[in-house]
Amino acid sequence: MDTSFSQDELDRYSRHLVIPEVGIDGQQKLKRASVLVVGAGGLGAPVIQYLAAAGIGKLGVVDFDKIDSSNLQRQVLFSTADVGQLKVDVACERASSLNPEIAIYRHRAKLSSENVAQLFQDYSIIVDGSDNFETRYLVNDACVLLGKTNVHGAVHRFDGQISVFSPGNGPCYRCVFSEPPEPGAVLNCAEAGVLGVLPGIVGTIQATECIKNILSIGVPLIGKLLLVDALDMSFRTINLKRNPKCTTCGDTPEIKSMQDLIVKHVPVDRSCALNQGLQNSAGKQLAATELAEELANSNKLLLIDVREANEYNYSHLQNAIHFPLSNLPQSLHEIPKDANVVVYCKSGARSLKAAEMLQQAGVRSVRNLNGGLSAWSRQVDTSLSVL
Repeated sequence: MDTSFSQDELDRYSRHLVIPEVGIDGQQKLKRASVLVVGAGGLGAPVIQYLAAAGIGKLGVVDFDKIDSSNLQRQVLFSTADVGQLKVDVACERASSLNPEIAIYRHRAKLSSENVAQLFQDYSIIVDGSDNFETRYLVNDACVLLGKTNVHGAVHRFDGQISVFSPGNGPCYRCVFSEPPEPGAVLNCAEAGVLGVLPGIVGTIQATECIKNILSIGVPLIGKLLLVDALDMSFRTINLKRNPKCTTCGDTPEIKSMQDLIVKHVPVDRSCALNQGLQNSAGKQLAATELAEELANSNKLLLIDVREANEYNYSHLQNAIHFPLSNLPQSLHEIPKDANVVVYCKSGARSLKAAEMLQQAGVRSVRNLNGGLSAWSRQVDTSLSVL
């Protein structure tokens, strides 16, 4: 790659060039660098913007999702006019507009065990901006196997975390979090929410760590987990150690080849995984239209809303009683064992977990509203807004 600079580039990067730790040599390193950003959402958006502005010579973005109006509260790379378009397309167009001097590659795909090796092969650093555990563990395992640096970030409500996982130089993500939580045990962004500015804070720290890694300056977050608490604006660092028994980077790893990785990451339908504790009966999943018909013909159903209080107070089904999933174990004794129960949440994930708990507690008839209150608002009552 040609790492000479035009006058326009010298002007563009002038504030970098006067920093002794960067200078011409450092800017050339940035120009030679290749970085892939996984996800163009809340975390990925600021990473893409700042890496493009910094002059990363080869910048790739992989995402398959479309922009939704609910993204705009935190994904400030996008505008209202972009709703419905692919995130990867809009993100790459904005990055190219910001810095036409760099090469930007868009990968319109959902990252999977089948395509991860091909997508990662041309990049030396992977920035993980994903918003789900499946992708997070896949990125980690692939980076270890392929020898790629993994700049990790995650957010939840008011909390964020950042680390750098460098194969052969410290722990990997699985050393710290050996296995994903059970499906439904941790609320996703749509269910738990996130303070809009927090992904911007965490994403810019990820971009900073990426640039530091390329320039070999400062102290990287390798072997450290930076915890961000936006409520009290505190930053706390935890030291991490490699786990010799880690199934990915330990002394006797389970994943030794791409075939092992593919087997380890067989796609799992979340609703199926959540439903393992329920009896194999078609009646356990109840469509919104079916529930509407039953409610019209009977008043003997016990509707249980397992969302959080603010969600329930905003809107709920008529006559539904409120037992938040977080408090359900302490409230099981209040639910009659012979009741005809239908549980629901926003999307159907939390309520599936609740249904399993109710069944294990001896409640005889437990069904889950498939698709949750969101499905109800689409298929039955379009006037109902769901938080």
